[in-house]
Amino acid sequence: DLLSGWGHAIAGALPGLFAALLIFLLARLLTHTVTLTFRGVAEGRFQLFGIDEALAEPTRKIVNVVIWLFALVMAYPYLPGSDTDAFKGLSVLVGLMISLGASSIVGQAAGGMTILYSRTMSVSDYVRSGEVEGVVQQIGLFTTRLRTIAGVEVSIPNNVVLGGQLHNYSRHPEGPGMWMETGVTIGYDTPWRQVHRLLLEAASRTAGIATEPPPFVLQTALSDLYVDYRLRVRVADTLRRFLVLSELHAQIQDAFNAEGVQIMSPNYEADPQQPKLVP
Repeated sequence: DLLSGWGHAIAGALPGLFAALLIFLLARLLTHTVTLTFRGVAEGRFQLFGIDEALAEPTRKIVNVVIWLFALVMAYPYLPGSDTDAFKGLSVLVGLMISLGASSIVGQAAGGMTILYSRTMSVSDYVRSGEVEGVVQQIGLFTTRLRTIAGVEVSIPNNVVLGGQLHNYSRHPEGPGMWMETGVTIGYDTPWRQVHRLLLEAASRTAGIATEPPPFVLQTALSDLYVDYRLRVRVADTLRRFLVLSELHAQIQDAFNAEGVQIMSPNYEADPQQPKLVP
């Protein structure tokens, strides 16, 4: 009688198992078709609903996950024992574990999708997130990887990237490159036209500074004892901006020292007995 009951149970479960297997096979075929389609989008052969090469891979993953979830929901009633209390209790337990333990993971994944589809940055862009600056290596589902100028690879959680300020130095309406600023404070006894000329000469002698658009000087403050001058230059290669800035500072010191003009930064209290110049 026991063997007979097992046989009848197995025979009764076979149609449901066949239906579930058929649903999963159809889902597998559909995901394979989606993969081939988005592979063509990623290779640039065509576009689909405005999706370009950068968004092809994450969109493929999202569509495939939706297909498998839909297939699981459709196949669930056909699984043997799906209507029993034990199966339902196990489903509730698994769902509760996922909802409690994977909330941060879901938040990270949502952050990664937000970064990708909002196009705030792309791979190979030079960005700054918090205190970290570097070239974007990968925008993953959970983390974003940056490689700093020192060659260090830094992984930043996507929710941290979204929660703070993101500076993208590769996105500028004037094309590749970025504007960079440095300043000096010079006393009122030095003609401001001479200061402008010296700053522009120092910029012209610095390698890596673009001539178009040309550098320019601003007088940003008339303080009690000195004038605050700001030199703004455009650097074409953002990865070398710290090296360019260092060389620019050296050229400024040489240009001002050659004409006997004292740089009064960072603070000025009184005139020294001897000018603070390099012999």
